[in-house]
Amino acid sequence: MRIELISAAAEDSARLTPLALATLAALTSPDVDVGFSDDQIRPIDLQSDFQKADLVAISVMSKTAYRAYEIADACRKKGIKVVLGGIHPTILPQEASAHADAVVIGEAEILWPRVLEDFQANRLQRFYRQDGVVDMNHSPVPQRGIFKFHSRSYIPLDVVQTTRGCPYHCDFCTVNSVFGNHFRMREIDQVVAEVQGLTRWGILFADDNVIGNVPYSRKLFTALEPFKLKWIGEASLAGLDNEQNLKILQKSGCKALFIGFESLNPQLRSIGKPQNNPERYGEVIRKLHDHGIIAYAAFMFGFDFDDPSVFERTVEFAIANKIILAQFAMLTPYPGTRLYARLEAEGRLLRDKWWLLPNQEILAPHFRPRLMEPEQLREGWKWAWREFYSFSSIWKRIDLWPAIHPYFAYLPFNLRQRHFARHKIYAENTRPRSWRV
Repeated sequence: MRIELISAAAEDSARLTPLALATLAALTSPDVDVGFSDDQIRPIDLQSDFQKADLVAISVMSKTAYRAYEIADACRKKGIKVVLGGIHPTILPQEASAHADAVVIGEAEILWPRVLEDFQANRLQRFYRQDGVVDMNHSPVPQRGIFKFHSRSYIPLDVVQTTRGCPYHCDFCTVNSVFGNHFRMREIDQVVAEVQGLTRWGILFADDNVIGNVPYSRKLFTALEPFKLKWIGEASLAGLDNEQNLKILQKSGCKALFIGFESLNPQLRSIGKPQNNPERYGEVIRKLHDHGIIAYAAFMFGFDFDDPSVFERTVEFAIANKIILAQFAMLTPYPGTRLYARLEAEGRLLRDKWWLLPNQEILAPHFRPRLMEPEQLREGWKWAWREFYSFSSIWKRIDLWPAIHPYFAYLPFNLRQRHFARHKIYAENTRPRSWRV
């Protein structure tokens, strides 16, 4: 039997190894022939690919749903059975079932072996639902060997996950509703053993918040300190103003943290983000940079308290505080979030199923902001990207960092982001896979 594991791509983005599919590979019996395809690395040919596959499994996010369904439909036309799983099918299983023979709802560690057993016995069910959350210590070490044929095409980081879930209730986020409202943690010995077997340049911890549970994170990164790692991750602002936490992160090899600053407006609490205090943003940024940790700041535009002045104020702040890297996003109403439900109830959705459109990036925003027109939001978002990564901004943000790491990273990363900002964001040179078929 041959199974093809597929990572669908909506467009070109960061080339990271898809951990979920490597986990499925590890859960698959050794006597099963497992193939892997990454639509971003090598665009899938809907006509000729997977001729020898008996079963195809596709991991689906909302932004990849259109392309994932396109691939699934093409496979089913060839007589290949299709299983869909991931965040989007978990939230909209009925929609996904129109494109699949089976839909996995929730985390797959317990369900996947049963799916394979049922397939081999010719009794594949329409839905497989995980009731409750999975004990992360029952999740196997991912089978990263499936990436070997594309290894040079990926960013040289091994992806590792140590926790799942989040106690915060951000209106625009699906993590809480899909993975639970408390942190689940792997045994530290398991994480250490997995890390010892990794060979790439560095590690990306794929947790939604690497210091979400402070006692656990302190123990984990203290245990990892002897291995002289280089790693990056994602964190909330809670805990980043603590000197001891920062020292532990620094000693363990943390080089950068992706942080959701979201907005400079103190009304963030009203959207479920009480851990953010804009008055302390500058202090947190300086402390991170003093410890040699790049603050990769994420800002979002389109909240109900945002007016057209938000773009200039945000970029001015980012430049004045010498933020090394920043990302700007338009608020997106993801299905399953409180934001989506509220906008739908208020009649403010412009496209209620935007994820089913092939050109969704070009059409965004998909809702009507309260204090500006949709076109103002899009143009302001584009302006922020271009202005922050202009040559004058890059020059103004250079600082005398105490640690040497930011000096090596600053100019190459900013020039690369400048190219991204000018060509993909401002000039709208996106390359959706569905347009290339």
